[in-house]
Amino acid sequence: MIDSPCGTAPEPDQVILAIKQRRETVLQVIRSARERLLISVFRCTDVAVLDAIGEALNRKVDVRFLMTPRARGWEKRLKALGTYLESMGAKVHPYSDPVVKYHAKYLLADDGPALITSLNLTAKCFGATCDFILLTYDPGVVAGLRELFELDWLAPHSTLSAHGNPRLIVGPERARAQFTALLESAKRSIHIIDHKLDDPAMQALLKSKKAQGVDVRVLGQGNLGGLLAHGKLMIVDGRIAAIGSMAQTAMSLDFRREIAVTVEEPKCVRKLKNFYRLLASGRELMDPAKATAFVRVKRGRRPGGEASSRSTRPAKTASWRQPGNAN
Repeated sequence: MIDSPCGTAPEPDQVILAIKQRRETVLQVIRSARERLLISVFRCTDVAVLDAIGEALNRKVDVRFLMTPRARGWEKRLKALGTYLESMGAKVHPYSDPVVKYHAKYLLADDGPALITSLNLTAKCFGATCDFILLTYDPGVVAGLRELFELDWLAPHSTLSAHGNPRLIVGPERARAQFTALLESAKRSIHIIDHKLDDPAMQALLKSKKAQGVDVRVLGQGNLGGLLAHGKLMIVDGRIAAIGSMAQTAMSLDFRREIAVTVEEPKCVRKLKNFYRLLASGRELMDPAKATAFVRVKRGRRPGGEASSRSTRPAKTASWRQPGNAN
């Protein structure tokens, strides 16, 4: 159930990992909207999602769609998407900051639930990628996302508050400081899924933590249980996790509108830890051939620039990757 009973305490956070549950979770959030629906996307082509948005508009829901104006190989599709949504009655706004690239991925229906994710609303991310979804009714997260959406709707003529919800890791304004503080708090372990990790400062911090005896491990090179590398995960001391699309790279941390969210709900953290262990073990979670069927190669790269791996090797677990070895 998506609807949280009125007058009761908010439902606990939920983490969704299973491929078969991803699309339905997104659809349930859209279908739960009664008055307003805020959607922030990088890519969206899924027919079922677009149909659900159309149904929300038919219910007279105020649908606002904040999207990136540029994504490699997707310029024409983004323009067509905006035109299509506007033709249905949605309010569409391309993020207007001339410098910062837009890469935030979340949905907010009314006063909750909120959905923060690393995936795009595409068949590939619903069917073949390593990605993460957080479903939450946390009032602070809901308020923080609503504030951020309004701010980005007005960008670049707006300023992010210095006192946002601490669970929301927001780039580029606060991401580096927030991730640095999270890593510095580690006493026992740091486990990461990030196939792009190459930021020198973050690499140095991880190396320092390793030298202090912290168990530092990074997954991302090679194949992730048959899944295509995409979403990012960080688990610190087995007690707190951060999930989202934000990579530990200078571009992602310092020059993009990005969203990640911290998770401390024990059941959710335990689920993420178990998922990490499965990937680290080399266990196959899906047929790699099925995943790579979503990959189209053109001149050695796929259109759109979404990260993936065609390798069928088990995921390489590094106790620490030296600078220059990031995938």
